[in-house]
Amino acid sequence: MIKSERALIIKKILDDTYPRTPVPLDHKDTYTLLIAVLLSAQCTDERVNQITPALFKLAPNPKKMSQMSVEKIYEIIKPCGLGPQKSKAILKLSKMLIKKYKGKVPNNFSDLEKLPGVGHKTASVVMSQGFGVPAFAVDTHIHRLAQRWGLTNGKSVKKTEEDLKKIFPKESWNKLHLQIIFWGREYCMARACHGIECKICKSCYPKRKRPFVHKRP
Repeated sequence: MIKSERALIIKKILDDTYPRTPVPLDHKDTYTLLIAVLLSAQCTDERVNQITPALFKLAPNPKKMSQMSVEKIYEIIKPCGLGPQKSKAILKLSKMLIKKYKGKVPNNFSDLEKLPGVGHKTASVVMSQGFGVPAFAVDTHIHRLAQRWGLTNGKSVKKTEEDLKKIFPKESWNKLHLQIIFWGREYCMARACHGIECKICKSCYPKRKRPFVHKRP
């Protein structure tokens, strides 16, 4: 089975399983989405959703956030992990949004990735889910699944993003990003499926008998 055939099977299964793809991070606008995505680094979406209500009650916009202290932000977001770095980044990016962008989250990759604490993956999520611009946010989880499903050679997260964009239609990227995340959490977990148990793995590699060995990014 060639890669394009596997891609069709994967998309069909994902579309059937997840016809709707709500953003798992609770937010009200592009600013709160940006902060929530930043907080989600090395933290579960569930934990982020438990923490952001208290944070956004005090500071629902860049102006309010820029008036808070790093210590106060850290006090709230500490359970997310990487608190010192994240609290500083949140304060700095909020001040930058006020100073350079009139309090608005920029709607392009170049300006987003200049914000403190915002890398390409975070920018991709904001562009796709916040602004509806086609993007394919690839984290280590999607990288792992793309390897298991034979969609990439596994050299790097950047290469995986390039490979996925070549395989799937541009108009499907935003939805597919979330579908893959949902599938990975429910059926193709890191320490459960091992590339041999879930419906997608079985469909793509019916003859695979041993656990798939991943290449780390």
